[in-house]
Amino acid sequence: MATRKLIIGRKDFADFEKLDLFGIDVKIDSGAYTSSFHCHKIEQVIIDGKDYIKCNFLDPCHPQYHEKEFIFDDFKLRKIKSSNGFVEKRVLISTEITIFKNNYPIELSLTERMEMKHPVLLGRKFLSKRFLIDTSRKNLSLKKRIIQIRKLKKK
Repeated sequence: MATRKLIIGRKDFADFEKLDLFGIDVKIDSGAYTSSFHCHKIEQVIIDGKDYIKCNFLDPCHPQYHEKEFIFDDFKLRKIKSSNGFVEKRVLISTEITIFKNNYPIELSLTERMEMKHPVLLGRKFLSKRFLIDTSRKNLSLKKRIIQIRKLKKK
């Protein structure tokens, strides 16, 4: 039986509860295979003999999250082709994303995306089999959330 796909616009908002990040701007990019997480000061550190990745999240639109430090003990190193066509070695982490009130597992590459407007980019690996993209629309999960709140208030 086929699973019904949700319609998502060209950008939206999502929560990353395990990372304690809420209302984060996400850009939908069917041209990118891997999803990415905008951060800097990405470094591999050793604590008590174990490898960790340390980085700082970048999102000037959210002062409470901008420069928030993360330390990940579960990560992978992979070669990923960037949007400019160059292959880079990047760190990938696994976490969960909440969008349209649904939780999904997601793998995010950690990268500095200074020229980008959105701190998270959602690529095909995450989007496929879950969403249909309508590029003429945006913030559909947020609009759905507002409609649900209004319905609750009327009761």
